[in-house]
Amino acid sequence: MGAALTQFGGPSVLADPVMDLRDANGNLLMANDNWKGTKQSQIETSGYAPPNDVESASAIALSPGNYSAILSGKNNATGNALIEVYALN
Repeated sequence: MGAALTQFGGPSVLADPVMDLRDANGNLLMANDNWKGTKQSQIETSGYAPPNDVESASAIALSPGNYSAILSGKNNATGNALIEVYALN
């Protein structure tokens, strides 16, 4: 989350975050900008849909292992953001 953090008084938020998820070897597993672009119904059904359409989010099944979530700003923007990870069963 970036833009949504303004409602909590977050300073200098990342207005339009872009998220990449990579495996332990650095291979790209998924990328997301504007969460409604991919898996919208699955994310909404989970109950964890971001409150702002420009936020990044995805739903992906992963095997146990090491992963890196990389958050950046669209068009090289900078700011504060938050990554949350949920296990959905």
